[in-house]
Amino acid sequence: MPETIDLHRIRQVILETVQRQSPSDTLQTASILQTALETLGLQRSTEIEQALLTIWHDLFRTGYLAWGLNFSNPNPPFCHVTDQGRTVLSNLTRDPANPDGYLAHLAGIASLNPVAQSYLDEALKTYNADCIKAAAVMIGAAAESMILELRDALLQRIQKLGLKPSKDLESRYIKCIIDAISRELNSHKKKMSYEMVESVEQYWPAFTGQIRNVRNTAGHPKSIEPVNHETVQASLLIFPELAMLVKNLLSWVSSDYP
Repeated sequence: MPETIDLHRIRQVILETVQRQSPSDTLQTASILQTALETLGLQRSTEIEQALLTIWHDLFRTGYLAWGLNFSNPNPPFCHVTDQGRTVLSNLTRDPANPDGYLAHLAGIASLNPVAQSYLDEALKTYNADCIKAAAVMIGAAAESMILELRDALLQRIQKLGLKPSKDLESRYIKCIIDAISRELNSHKKKMSYEMVESVEQYWPAFTGQIRNVRNTAGHPKSIEPVNHETVQASLLIFPELAMLVKNLLSWVSSDYP
């Protein structure tokens, strides 16, 4: 495909078109694709049409759409939104099925280090290619990179103050590091704002635990389907909130710790 064709944007517009036309209208291929083409403002060409068709068929392959309307119209061009598709459409502006919307939402609340960003980009690509186990590992790696970033900031601050960091904070094992960060944060709650204390107590263990557990389940397989679509979607939806929490904690470490 030519570089000028933004496949993420095409995917977003097709999904938005489906969202607008469903459930009030009878969904049909030609109507959806033609409306999407007009919304995108693209000139018709073989390359453009094939790009839209590629994304369109991906939505069926990944289970967001299925052919047929009812028993009277069971075949193309009629189609309908699946349960999985309805879940995506209910939160389309920032669902990982819409990478542009997802990344725009994330950029509005936090910024990532280059390593975390690269793994997140890969997670979105594999998720939307229906490579769920790969997406679980990639989003876990992105979260781990942010956790290590916070650990490094804590170490630098502790060493700058002439204090001795805990052994686990310097560990090579991510579970030890997460636990050490938790202990470090919990021991300094009195110097945190009420909102930050709430976030540390409620969200830090939940966010790190869920994403890490899904990543480990997918990365150390004991079954053919160790994770499902909904679980990995949850990890991706949680990730921006973890990124925002890490951003706030980094700011706290640099200014108010200990």
